[in-house]
Amino acid sequence: MSQAQRTVKILRIRQAGQPLAGTDSFFGDHVDVVYADTFDQAHHMLAADIYDFILAEPESIHTLERAEMVQANPEWVEAVTEGIGIVDQRGELVWANPRLIGFSDEVKGFLRRECGNAFDTNVDGGLKPDQTSRRVCFMSSEDRVFELTTTPIIDIDHEITQVVGVIWDVTRARQRQQQLAAIDSAGRELIKLDTEQIAKLDVPERLALLEQKIVHYLHELMHFDNFTIHVLDQKSNKLRLAVTSGLPDTVEDFDLYASAEGNGTSGYVASTGKSYVCRDVTNDPHYLRGLDEAASSLTVPLRLNDQLIGVLNVESMTKDAFDEEDQQLAERFGRDIATALHMLDLMVTERHTIRGQLGSDVKAEITAPLNDILTDVENLIEDYIGHDDLRLRLNKIAEYATTIRDSIKNVTSSKRAIIGRGVGPTRNDPILGGKHILIADDESMIRDTVKDVLTGVGCKVVTACCGQEAIDHLAEKPFDLVLSDIRMPDRNGYEVFAAAKDANVATPVILMTGFGYDPNHAIVRARREGLAAVLFKPFKVDQLIGEIRSAVKNAAK
Repeated sequence: MSQAQRTVKILRIRQAGQPLAGTDSFFGDHVDVVYADTFDQAHHMLAADIYDFILAEPESIHTLERAEMVQANPEWVEAVTEGIGIVDQRGELVWANPRLIGFSDEVKGFLRRECGNAFDTNVDGGLKPDQTSRRVCFMSSEDRVFELTTTPIIDIDHEITQVVGVIWDVTRARQRQQQLAAIDSAGRELIKLDTEQIAKLDVPERLALLEQKIVHYLHELMHFDNFTIHVLDQKSNKLRLAVTSGLPDTVEDFDLYASAEGNGTSGYVASTGKSYVCRDVTNDPHYLRGLDEAASSLTVPLRLNDQLIGVLNVESMTKDAFDEEDQQLAERFGRDIATALHMLDLMVTERHTIRGQLGSDVKAEITAPLNDILTDVENLIEDYIGHDDLRLRLNKIAEYATTIRDSIKNVTSSKRAIIGRGVGPTRNDPILGGKHILIADDESMIRDTVKDVLTGVGCKVVTACCGQEAIDHLAEKPFDLVLSDIRMPDRNGYEVFAAAKDANVATPVILMTGFGYDPNHAIVRARREGLAAVLFKPFKVDQLIGEIRSAVKNAAK
């Protein structure tokens, strides 16, 4: 080699400081060989000087390539929120991103051990397909929860050369997941009110029971202590106070309406349908004073399907106390509150118990005869002046007649149940008795109540909690009638209708919906194709029975 030629520089990476057998003597004086015993040392040498060749085992080359990529994109590495590390066959952490370096030694040790365990799977002919990646969980001594994914790097001989570990802190995500699960469970419990128990309560008692549950769940699950729930009167546009907790009695003095101006955050949300976070009440144009020491508030709409039926307003004595997550949780639980309000018939503006139609009918029938009896008795009392014993007996007759009138009125009256009147004793209806009816509704209270009503008139009822379950039932056996809600989480009412007609075109189908909700014009489409009827919730028992009897009779013609 002439002196004009420059010396060739080779960076030689040795594992554990050992030379590569049979190669040192080859280089001799022809090249300048620089040795690196560790990956970090090689990385620093490459950064400080230029080399013509790198001589190393394949896994070291792979590691250097990744390191060069990381060095060329430092902003990408800084932006990664997960901890990333590379572990070699010795179980050593040969590279780590800044996020992993910031974790505790306990967490890094866990990553090293789990990545090291991956080498143990490389036996008897290499890896199986489902062993190429693995995910494990870890709880630190500080009660932090981490998830780790380990992915082996495989060479051409199907050998693991290194393992990449990606670890991230999922503590908050797990807590949120648990909180969401608790809220979903609370929502189910909120509307799971025993029908028999509710039937015995008047409206104020029902409201007290619901209020007790709402206060408990909002306090325990979301730590909301000071709040109001207003129900929107659709006719007057007024927000009527239904539930209050932790706020002064003066909140009852506010006349609030669904208006964006001058009606507080509750009126604003009821008007726009959008949630509102008031971070500082002193500088907010929509806030009306509720809690004397309030510093911030959160107001969310209460929706039943797509219909706004009220608002939940929460106040805090701390500024900027509510974030986006609080808003999402409140909106989620707010849907359950709306369902509970609807199911308990608290949307009735008059707020009083509606007497049963039977009581009104009987009272109307007996009023005239009883009045005639009382009139005749009064006349006889006048005719028998001086006959004290007879007059006393006539007075007793008058008292008995009055008692009979009042007793019949009380006995035949019924407090309002979930839909119309309460369910009476079983009787075999001449048209519906023995008919097989399928009920599909994702609201268990509606489903169970309708079942009780139809069973009470002699029907044989099968229920489905979703559209797909209803369709499966239709594929298994024939039904005399199908009663289905329109809006369900998987398959909607129109799809149930279509499945019923595919099974038997003569099967009558009745669709149920709330507040006129009609997704994709399902009612219009179904009516063109032979829909028997539509029931708008809430409906009365007599209306339900009447529509079903009519549909069954028409189908039999």
